Amino acid sequence: MIAALLIALREGLEAALIVGIVLGYLKKMGYKRQSAVWWGVASAVAVSIVAGAALQVLGIAFEGRGEELFEGVTMLLAAGVLTWMIFWMQRQGRNIRAELEADVRQAVTGGSRWALFALAFVAVVREGIETALFLTAAAFSATPAQTLIGGGLGLALAVIVGWLLFVVSARLDVRAFFRVTSVLLILFAAGLVAHGVHELQEAGVLPVLIEHVWDVNPILDEDATLGSILKSLLGYNGNPSLLEVVSYIGYFTAIALASWRQSRPLASLAPPA
Repeated sequence: MIAALLIALREGLEAALIVGIVLGYLKKMGYKRQSAVWWGVASAVAVSIVAGAALQVLGIAFEGRGEELFEGVTMLLAAGVLTWMIFWMQRQGRNIRAELEADVRQAVTGGSRWALFALAFVAVVREGIETALFLTAAAFSATPAQTLIGGGLGLALAVIVGWLLFVVSARLDVRAFFRVTSVLLILFAAGLVAHGVHELQEAGVLPVLIEHVWDVNPILDEDATLGSILKSLLGYNGNPSLLEVVSYIGYFTAIALASWRQSRPLASLAPPA
């Protein structure tokens, strides 16, 4: 439930910030016909709900080896998209406001309400479909009820925080929020990678090598309350296989290298002597 809450809160707040920027700039321009934006948001939410329901129905339709393949592929896909989203936000976050405002200005000057609708729809539906994919993957390590409750609470908190930011003018260090949640989501993505590898091993797609590197379930059972929380949030496994351990550590190594490359100043951007 905690993982679902975190995912929904993060994605929901991103969508709320985007909608807030669009509405705020329209207000600044004196443009009062904002219904197209809200229709775009509502349509995007509807499409996201349909996408989430379709993923759930698709998962239920599979049995046996097909179910294991579906879960494994979905987890690895969700981990990849989640990782890409985090790095994209770090790289492009500073330019989002300027790009959105330029798109809004172009739509208003062109007199096209459909352009405003499309702008809001595309911005929100991306977050919505990502949320549907991540919650589907999170549901594999928790019960559907826990995932639904966590996702609902996260979206509700996102709406409240977004309302406070743009209506009450409450202050929030958005960069710090996204920095902290990015670390937590990277831990969650690492767990998705390891669980995805486990499911593909169960399906016979990947070799097992060593079935259990260690077994600490007698100390901290992964099916107990604390163990299940760590399992859903951090990918805890009391008796992982060798390939699961290698994939978990390998993911963190790849993230560390990618972060180092992204933060390293590029020589090609240095001013000429």
